[in-house]
Amino acid sequence: MPVKPTKDLDMPIQILGTGSYTPEKVLTNQDLEKMVETNDEWITTRTGIRERRIAAEDQATSDLALEAAKNAVDASGLGAEELDVILVATCSPDMFFPSTATIVQDQLGAKKAFAMDLSAACSGFIYGLEVARNLLESGRYQNALVIGAEKMSSVIDWEDRTTCILFGDGAGAAVISREENSSGGLGPCELGANGALGHLLCIPGGGSRKPLSEEVLAEKSHTIEMAGQEVFKHAVTSMTRTAKRLLKEAEWAPEDLALVIPHQANQRILEAIRSRVGVEKDRVFVNVDKYGNTSAASIGIALDEAVRQGGLKPGDKVMLLAFGAGFTWGGLLLEWRSPV
Repeated sequence: MPVKPTKDLDMPIQILGTGSYTPEKVLTNQDLEKMVETNDEWITTRTGIRERRIAAEDQATSDLALEAAKNAVDASGLGAEELDVILVATCSPDMFFPSTATIVQDQLGAKKAFAMDLSAACSGFIYGLEVARNLLESGRYQNALVIGAEKMSSVIDWEDRTTCILFGDGAGAAVISREENSSGGLGPCELGANGALGHLLCIPGGGSRKPLSEEVLAEKSHTIEMAGQEVFKHAVTSMTRTAKRLLKEAEWAPEDLALVIPHQANQRILEAIRSRVGVEKDRVFVNVDKYGNTSAASIGIALDEAVRQGGLKPGDKVMLLAFGAGFTWGGLLLEWRSPV
């Protein structure tokens, strides 16, 4: 029986360049042993995380985003003045307003670009790519910069051993452009949300529902609260379902994928998804051991590392997958055509 050829994408939105940035400070599991009741073996066996990067006190999310943005713009071959759109996906913005994106726009010198933030937690980078893609496909804009950036260390309770071991800081970015005569590019995307489960992973205090007060500070409700087992279950279910739907839509088989870049939350989650979708281990990109969960920055950092390590070549079929607070989730297929 002849083998059915895989379906090629024919989309006009290309990734021109990627970039990332992680802070210099490394916080290892051994360091955490001195801070909370935990140990390296417990953390590693349950999460796969060995260390994470922590931003300096004088570094804000916009500072991390700016460095990743500079790297992505340099790799794209464009100038900052050629950008039309800047989207920053983050759940740890510099402040309520102005947006982190406008701060980056100013510092980057992207004077003609409009800028705004997106809040979809760990799914933010994929949400950002899909929003930017649709803006470019409208024909009104040519080039967009999508950044996922987080200073998660600023919203962590460092006495809560169930959450402080998981998160790190960093930023990842991509410049995408409308290229009408190109092949490959960004393909099918699926985004989803279930707000009924938002309470399972949230920062309940500090907003308009529960404004910052002495009580909020005392009970630490301005930091991350998570029902770990429930999040794990829904993450695996949602990302597996999304991956299978996207493969069916594109008429790709799991073995057609050169690389799967999932949100780097937990090694056990990555392995559960990999086995359910049917992808070989060497085709799943993993750096959770080095950076922990950097939320919206996760996929952008991983994508940039894959590019710079030579892990992608023209024509490679790639899947991005994410799940985050909200609950939100998303997946995106693409064919790699970037000259980076």
